[in-house]
Amino acid sequence: MSHNNETNIAAAQVGDCEIVITRVFNAPRELVFDAWTNEEQLSKWWGPRGFSSTFQKFEMRPGGTWEFIMHGPDGVNFPNTNEILVVDKPERIVLKHAVFPHFTATAVFEDLDGKTKLTYNSVFEETVATFDKVKVYAAPGAEQTMDRLGEHLASLI
Repeated sequence: MSHNNETNIAAAQVGDCEIVITRVFNAPRELVFDAWTNEEQLSKWWGPRGFSSTFQKFEMRPGGTWEFIMHGPDGVNFPNTNEILVVDKPERIVLKHAVFPHFTATAVFEDLDGKTKLTYNSVFEETVATFDKVKVYAAPGAEQTMDRLGEHLASLI
């Protein structure tokens, strides 16, 4: 899969049990990384469009825990727990989503002459049949989350 570094690739690449989203943001890598690791910033953009989050525990360090409740536009709450595996500033974050659907997500931040290429890769532990159901909402939800990140970054510059 080749990527043109000059365009913002909006479509998620969906594999058997994997979703990969690649975006190029017109913001420096440190700023994009901070948007992921600063609780106040992350709470402003994390989640699909129309969702908000209430963070209960936020330890963005290896071995730390990030617990939050995602509030859907229809009033339904979705408790989330992530175990933080890697925080390698400003290059990489790896977390394990410890509740259904189970997945390991890796965010890689690459400097492109002052812009940032972000590759967000989620590998699901569920069966292929379960993933087929999950990807219907997980892929567009992840895309919308990255859209919201882009909007957040634009508001900072």
